[in-house]
This record gives sequence, C-alpha cells and structure tokens, in this order.
Amino acid sequence: MSTDFTVQEQRRLLRIAFGACIGFTISKVMNWPYGVFFTVYPMLLLGMLPKFDSLVAFQFLGSVTITGVEIYLLNIFFSESPLLMTMGVFAVFAVHFRFMAVSSHFMMWASGLISLSVLLHFSSYPGTSLSDMMMATFLATLISVCSAACLYWIIPEKEPVPMPPKQQLSAPQINHRMLMGACLATISFVVFQIFDLKDSLSAQVATVLVLFPMTYQGTLTSAFKRAKGVALGCALGITVQIMMYDLIQYLPLVVLVMFMTVMFAAKLHLIERSGSGMGFGALTTLGILFGQYLQPNADMFYSGLYRLSSVVGALCVLMIVAYYLDGFLNKFAATQNT
Repeated sequence: MSTDFTVQEQRRLLRIAFGACIGFTISKVMNWPYGVFFTVYPMLLLGMLPKFDSLVAFQFLGSVTITGVEIYLLNIFFSESPLLMTMGVFAVFAVHFRFMAVSSHFMMWASGLISLSVLLHFSSYPGTSLSDMMMATFLATLISVCSAACLYWIIPEKEPVPMPPKQQLSAPQINHRMLMGACLATISFVVFQIFDLKDSLSAQVATVLVLFPMTYQGTLTSAFKRAKGVALGCALGITVQIMMYDLIQYLPLVVLVMFMTVMFAAKLHLIERSGSGMGFGALTTLGILFGQYLQPNADMFYSGLYRLSSVVGALCVLMIVAYYLDGFLNKFAATQNT
C-alpha cells in the first residue's frame, strides 16, 4: 500500500469529509428520519468513484428511481407470499449484478443494489413506513448529488482523472458473477428476515458491499478488509462518545468531530487505493454510527460493539456459503470463473 498522497487525493479527501457532514447536518437541522442515508450516500458517491460528472450524477439519481420501481413492483405482486417474494428478490438482484458485470454504468446498479437491499429488509417490519424510507432515500440522493456538484466546483480537479479500466469478461464469467452475487445477496436477505435482525444495519450493508467484486477471492479479500474497517470505525465512534460525553447535544461540536474522524477514515481509504477496503469500511461504519446512533440518549458503546460482532458473524457465514457456491458454479462450463 503506497503512502504517497497526491494533490488530487487531498482534494478528494476534503470533498468526502465535507459531503458527509453536509448531508448529516441537513438531516439533523431538518429533523428528518433515517439520517443514515444522508450521511452514507455522500460517502458512496464521492468515495466509490474517483471523479464526478453529469453521467455519474445521472447514474446516482437513476439508481433511486429504479429502486423505487423495483420495491413497488415487488410489494404489489409478491408481498403476500414469502416464497414468491424471495424468487422476485433473487431475480432483481440478478439483474443488478449482471449489469454491474457488463454495463459501463456500474455506479447506478451498485448504489441501487445497496438501497434495494436495505429498503427491502427494513420496510418489511410493522410500523416502518416504506413511503417515508423512499422519500428519505430520494432526498438523500438529491442532496448528495447537489453537494457533490458544489464541492467539485469549490474544490475542482486540476487535471483529468482516469476511470478504472473495465474488465473484459467471457459469458461464463459473467454468469458466474451474476449468480454468485444474486444468490449470496438473496441468502443474506432471507437470513436477516428469518432471524428478525432489524437492528443490524451495518451487517446488512456489509454483506452487500463485499459482494461487489463478484468473485469468491475478491469477496473474501473484501470481507476481511471490511471487518477490520468496521472494527476501526466502531473504535472511532466509541472514542467520540467517550470524549464528548454529554456534549453530543451540541450539533456544531458533533459536526466538527465527525469531520475529523471522517477525514481520518477517508484518508486511509484513499491511500489503500483498493475500492472497498479497510478505510472504506471504517468510513461507512462512521456514517452509520453518526447518522443513526449518535444521539444524546443513545449508547454508542453498545451500538459499536453490536455492530462489530454482527458484521463479523454475518461475514463469516457469508464466506462459508460463498466458498461452497463458488465451487458448485465452477463445476459447470456455463458458469465457470476461468
């Protein structure tokens, strides 16, 4: 891992930190629910890709539209039957992973996959308003795009930033990646539903993010880094609560501390230069802790430890299933990852 920090990465670091704080501050000032969306979405938009332009903005906005349609159709046609709902969820996940493997619009299908997984799971519980969650998702997406555009105007790039090269995959490799991602994401959805794990947002998100490489080796590496990142993010969150104690009620102080901790995690993410690595895991964990659990009457110590244990447990189970699924798919010529 190179420790050289370029001028471009310094500018990107500031944009990630300011973007996350802008979304967090707006949600708290407006007293909007689901503050986690407003905190994490700017991290995804500004942290997943090294550049921002009209095409990236269109993909990010398009993802929430596609997700809304998918959620609506699944609930209309399959909500009364768990079996049909599971089959429908698998089909939708398969579409996302296939387009992630073959399409140039990776951001649209990847960010939509995260939103879809979270909304499908949490909207199924009684007392949760799907319309409220969808509105929060739409507002968070819109604010993330607008703040990103402003930040790229205020802190512009000095030279063009190349996008990562796209892999050339054979038909069996595409099938392998699609089925690996769709099967594992569906299994994650079913397990979280059966065991009523509605307080495990970090674990839910982690089991989706580690699937983005869409191969067993890539997922294994991503899961290991993700677990370390969640541990670091939880440690930073717990440290923040201990240091601030009852000062958490003062929003300007919370935003200042959040800015510093996000800067630390984002710098680690950019130095790694490995996509969803340890730094990105710490970054999104901080977004979840600040956006959902950092409140005057909340115990972030318990929340942090629970996040860590649930993420490690979920990823261990996911990797075991991924190992056997990868071996099974490689037995067939049409789904070999070679």
